[in-house]
Amino acid sequence: MTSDSKLRCGDLVQVRTKEEILRTLDRNGQLEKLPFMPEMFEFCGKQFRVFKRAHKTCDPPNGVGGRRMAHAVHLEGTRCSGDAHGGCQAGCLLFWKEEWLTKIENPSPPLPGLSHAAVDRAPDRLGDGCTEHDVIAGTRSSPVDASEPIYVCQSTQVEKATTPLAWWDVRQYIEDYRSGNVRLSQLLVAFLFTLYAKVASAGIGFGAALRWLYDRVQTMRGATPFPLRVGAIARGRKTPAAKLDLEPGELVKVRGYQAILATLNEDSYNRGMYFDPEMVEFCGGTYRVLDRIRQIINEKTGQMMQMKNDCIVLDGVVCRACYAKNRRFCPRSIYPYWREIWLERASANEARVENSTRTPRGRLWSKRPLVIDGCSRNVRDSETLLHRR
Repeated sequence: MTSDSKLRCGDLVQVRTKEEILRTLDRNGQLEKLPFMPEMFEFCGKQFRVFKRAHKTCDPPNGVGGRRMAHAVHLEGTRCSGDAHGGCQAGCLLFWKEEWLTKIENPSPPLPGLSHAAVDRAPDRLGDGCTEHDVIAGTRSSPVDASEPIYVCQSTQVEKATTPLAWWDVRQYIEDYRSGNVRLSQLLVAFLFTLYAKVASAGIGFGAALRWLYDRVQTMRGATPFPLRVGAIARGRKTPAAKLDLEPGELVKVRGYQAILATLNEDSYNRGMYFDPEMVEFCGGTYRVLDRIRQIINEKTGQMMQMKNDCIVLDGVVCRACYAKNRRFCPRSIYPYWREIWLERASANEARVENSTRTPRGRLWSKRPLVIDGCSRNVRDSETLLHRR
């Protein structure tokens, strides 16, 4: 999997003008099966840093395997508002095809409302005469006035816009490093953890001792405990709930991993919501509630799904895909969803610490790595299942 991508992490780019981008799209408002969505128009003409090269991604509704995507990146601070998709609250990190962007070689203050880089070179590919109306119409695969519209977005189109990617294809990890997505030290640590976890779960009698040793070392380092553990509640038994009525802006502390394991069944679910190993690194941390999720688009069916139980997202808390074999280092940065029983309101002292140690990016400093963006959202409310593993 060799890439001809020209963009790397940290590159400064300018989003092309609306007119230029429309010229790259087909009549469905798509380029290489990936939609350019109405929510993206607000970013036209503006400058951003490349967050990660999106040479691979995950598509959990269609399986746990990775997917390969061509000529795409994620940009810092560009998430979908859901305004053109029925108010979906998923807040997905947007995919940007490189034909929609211009790399700025010599950064300078942009002219208001105009892409100075865009006037130098028109997009290389011409579409079929797409209009803004076509882009808006492309958000539905059923009539706009239908009682239950079927939505089309980048997330529902991942399977069509990508090709399968085997976890053992070493070229993806070379691409991770060359693109700047992942440091060499991160690759090495991930490799060592995979070997360690494999031995710990091999059933040769050393598993418990190895997990204990791992936890002791990580405790001394102030780092994440062994994240691949089994919940305490037997399959088929009811899992507990808590009611905090959390709202955006409130400061909360994530409960310890052992306390959360006591709320999970043997499949790591609590009332249909999966607690992903990627969430373990945030246990014990203090964060602000970003949103209370009430509805999201089901990426498998395109239908709007109403959340029947508590579903919380936290500011700055995203999946980094550190542990999942089939989506290792996925750059998609999906928000994990949290049950209120996994959280507790922060004490007055914790609130004071949070206010006095806030970093310029708005995150609480700790030994535990805090990230800008990462991949894990697993929700099953009532009969509907979105299983992200």
